[in-house]
Amino acid sequence: MRNKHHIYAFRLYLTGDRLAPANTVKAYMRDITQFAEFLRVHNDARFEDVVPKDIRKFMADRRMNGVGSATLSRQLAAIREMFRHFIREGTFRNYAAESVGRPHVPRRLPRPLPAETIKTMLKPKQHEEKKNWIAARDAAVLALLYGAGLRISEALSLRSEDAPDDPNGMILVRGKGDVERYVPTIPAVVEAIAAYRASCPFPLHKGTALFRAEFGGPLYPRAIQRAVVDLRDRLGLPKNATPHALRHSFASHLLDRGVDLRSLQTLMGHKSIGTTAGYAAVTEAKMLDTFDAAHPRARRQADL
Repeated sequence: MRNKHHIYAFRLYLTGDRLAPANTVKAYMRDITQFAEFLRVHNDARFEDVVPKDIRKFMADRRMNGVGSATLSRQLAAIREMFRHFIREGTFRNYAAESVGRPHVPRRLPRPLPAETIKTMLKPKQHEEKKNWIAARDAAVLALLYGAGLRISEALSLRSEDAPDDPNGMILVRGKGDVERYVPTIPAVVEAIAAYRASCPFPLHKGTALFRAEFGGPLYPRAIQRAVVDLRDRLGLPKNATPHALRHSFASHLLDRGVDLRSLQTLMGHKSIGTTAGYAAVTEAKMLDTFDAAHPRARRQADL
């Protein structure tokens, strides 16, 4: 393959200088290899000689093979990343990928969970086959995701001194980019965390992680994700019952009850109001569905 040495050099960059996650390296290398094979079959062009038309033809070919917009967008991102790397390194200067527009990727609307499903998930007794303190721990983490709208990483980064003890107080949360925000607490969250702390067999000293793994180390997201999968399997919950769905539900349920977007943006720790607006779209869609189902003339009007 004509471009084999460039592919190898790009892989070294991803795994070395960039320290990209293994999944990113695997996906990007698959994308670049497919692009190189397409070039070999169609015009045997070197990467340095690629023109925008070559990239557009590659994406059209992938589209005809059933590849969706999200994957195509990632493949273009991989090509751009590779070309930018070689431009920075002085290997060659080719800006073809910069002039190719990304395909439109329809935004997936979050799917909030029904309140009854959430109540079932938050009951510690549903974890009764586990040690009591672990069941209380899992329930406390899930309570934070729904009761305070935290990301799972934010909940697990809380320190012992961050644990709320005032039902009407605030929690200091460290979000993406180490940006801090205060989130109000509710009694259910405070009670769940208090129950966990009372049963935890490890000392929760100041400066140490609030949530602990089975043998006392810090707790990682995978443990909570596994706990929710177990709940789904045993209780017959829907597949969209995930830890992150609890955060989505926090936002959607607040909007249903009249919270404005700017306040919700602050609570969620979103940098952009556009991200928060996605939850408003969910509420609007739900409202329209209810209207169509309930209004005497709604369906008749649609048939006119």
